Amino acid sequence: MSQTSDARAPRSGLRRRLAVGFGALGVALAISASAVVIGGDGNGGPPSPVGVAAPGAGVAALEAHLRSQPKDAQGWATLGSAYVEQSRTSGDPGGYPRADDAFARSLKLRPDDNDAALAGRAALAAARHDFTGALRDADRALAINPYSDEGLAIRIDAFVELGRYDRALKAAQEADVRRPGIPVFTRLAYVFELRGDAKGANRVLTLAMSSAASPADIAYVATALGQLAWSQGQYDTALKHCATALRAEPRNIAALECRARTHAAQGRTPEAIREYEAIVARYPLPGQLVALGELYEAAGKPQQARKQYALINTWTALARSGGVNPDLDTALAAADHGDRAAALKAARAEWQRRQTVHTADALGWALLRNGQAEAALPYARKATATGYRNAVFLHHLGMIELAAGEDAAARRSLTRALDINPGFSPLGAAEARRALKRTAKEGS
Repeated sequence: MSQTSDARAPRSGLRRRLAVGFGALGVALAISASAVVIGGDGNGGPPSPVGVAAPGAGVAALEAHLRSQPKDAQGWATLGSAYVEQSRTSGDPGGYPRADDAFARSLKLRPDDNDAALAGRAALAAARHDFTGALRDADRALAINPYSDEGLAIRIDAFVELGRYDRALKAAQEADVRRPGIPVFTRLAYVFELRGDAKGANRVLTLAMSSAASPADIAYVATALGQLAWSQGQYDTALKHCATALRAEPRNIAALECRARTHAAQGRTPEAIREYEAIVARYPLPGQLVALGELYEAAGKPQQARKQYALINTWTALARSGGVNPDLDTALAAADHGDRAAALKAARAEWQRRQTVHTADALGWALLRNGQAEAALPYARKATATGYRNAVFLHHLGMIELAAGEDAAARRSLTRALDINPGFSPLGAAEARRALKRTAKEGS
């Protein structure tokens, strides 16, 4: 939530402490432009949204309060943010229209100087994947209250998700000056990661971990460290961070998924399946459904896998009913496990809206899956041009290069994918190894 007037001043000690750490990183502001919460999903999709802390009051209590005090503009803004947080953490977008109505009520009651409603509406727009709208409302909130935690955080997210990576870095640095804290540091680390500086991202997160005090912050940062370690093939380290997160919050869904993903990468398939089954029972989003489906396929259970992939269509319908644009999620899932023509249509639509490394990867892969390797190649190269050490992107690039007849380049890309994260996907990693063996035989 945004800050009230008596809190509109920068924090000091933590920012100074981390400034020393940033100097040790040796990160210059002029690093090359490149392609959001740390670590993407298992299919190389965008990272899960990093939420602002949940409102203190429960939804039911807020609703009861507003029935007796319907002209409380701040209360309506708080309820809107509670609806957003409730939908975000449950994976059910049904609360988003209610949030929209609550923010509209708040702004009607208090059209001026209402940074809380504007920042909350920015978070709602981001949750619905309307990042242009998110940036607009975040900027409006910050014009009223330059120290709005939520406004600063969503502004960074919006720049990242619009592919404006230089601006994302600058926004993160500005937020660090105004309101340094866990949400800013994790976002800054992700910008570093997208630019290919995984060590720098780890350094920032490690410093952030030293400042985490509450169970929620400990779980959040430890999970981010675990996801980053997994993405770089450091599985033992990833599991240590996951364990730290789960000690702080035993039911933390992101930490549970980080652990399951790491077990899958280690070849502990039955264990990973059990963990993912529990996850999708609570949080049935496309990335998680695909991950479980692919584990079923790897275990020789194609019928169970198909059931998971079919559920993605149900989620897509629910997302659209809640005002969410699911095109990127649809493209990533359908390209491998659904309607390939629909995947290409969705990827093209998303590319028109925002040109990021994730949309470039999705469009390139969808083009390949529709037999258009030559057209796919420029997009796959855009996805990997920032230096982002993402094994999924490199696997996609390598398979596209192979289909385009560029065997030597394909071998380099596929080898690099497996060097970075040899267990990035139970099916994708196996496909990469088969392709390398095949090209080696053909070249001998």
